[in-house]
Amino acid sequence: MKNSLYGTDEAIIRGIREDDERALAYMYKLYFPMISHFIMSNSGTDDEAKDIYQEGVIVFYEKIKDNSLELSCQIKTYLYSVCRRLWLKRLAEKGRYAVKMNDAEEYLPMEEDVQQHEENERQFGIMAEALAQLGEPCRSLLEDYYLNMQNMQEITEKFGYTNSDTAKNQKYKCLQRLKKMFFATYKPEI
Repeated sequence: MKNSLYGTDEAIIRGIREDDERALAYMYKLYFPMISHFIMSNSGTDDEAKDIYQEGVIVFYEKIKDNSLELSCQIKTYLYSVCRRLWLKRLAEKGRYAVKMNDAEEYLPMEEDVQQHEENERQFGIMAEALAQLGEPCRSLLEDYYLNMQNMQEITEKFGYTNSDTAKNQKYKCLQRLKKMFFATYKPEI
């Protein structure tokens, strides 16, 4: 679903800054399926997915418009993180908890603490760089599992592994490599 006018994140951001409604509409359609799948896979309904996505897009839109967002990752990754956090908050308010949400929620919290937010942005940028350097098939495998919410059977078939145990083992090895790359660069600022 590539639109030649908004084929890159930079073009979408530029369009939003220039008040081109087509940029926002394009982005809105592009990433909704990912958020919808995540929320519906974690105790949510279609209406709840639409509400959370709307909130996430508003957060993104407002930060772009007031120039307060230093985006160090892809738009889809940022939106996913914001929507995920909003959904966790909604689940906690309702006293419902999803079974499987084991990705890195701490990278983009919606806190007012500017220093903490900047540190989290720095961590997220380093993680994005590590993921970009990870190479294939590890990058795709981790993205499919954590971002696209595919299960081990789907990953086994997509990557041609013998069985889901082999796929799990490969995912574990990829995750260990990603952690090693992240911590080779990341040093906590004290």
